[in-house]
Amino acid sequence: MLHHVALEVPTALVQACVEFYESLGFTETAPPETLRGRARWVERGGTQIHLLLVDGRPRGGHFALVVADHDAVVGALRRAGHAPEARFAHWGAARAYVRDPAGNLVELTAAPPPDA
Repeated sequence: MLHHVALEVPTALVQACVEFYESLGFTETAPPETLRGRARWVERGGTQIHLLLVDGRPRGGHFALVVADHDAVVGALRRAGHAPEARFAHWGAARAYVRDPAGNLVELTAAPPPDA
């Protein structure tokens, strides 16, 4: 299940971006407390866009997949020669980042964030 896409947004443009996505039917929702001040989130129909605040020019983003058996998926990726990196469990669910062969960043999470 695709849960969210994360986009880096210059801090000066984040409000305009929130308003843009609201015009597309998204509603702003609060991120977990550990991410407040670093991100703004919008949601529509269970799919979220995480606007990650950056100073200066954006460098990239990522998308997140909820996986049924996080440990098994991470193990399979390691055995296949990839290098998943454990990340902080902001909402209590195991998380990891890994790059696909083209260098795109993919977040793997055991569960989506709970409703704020």
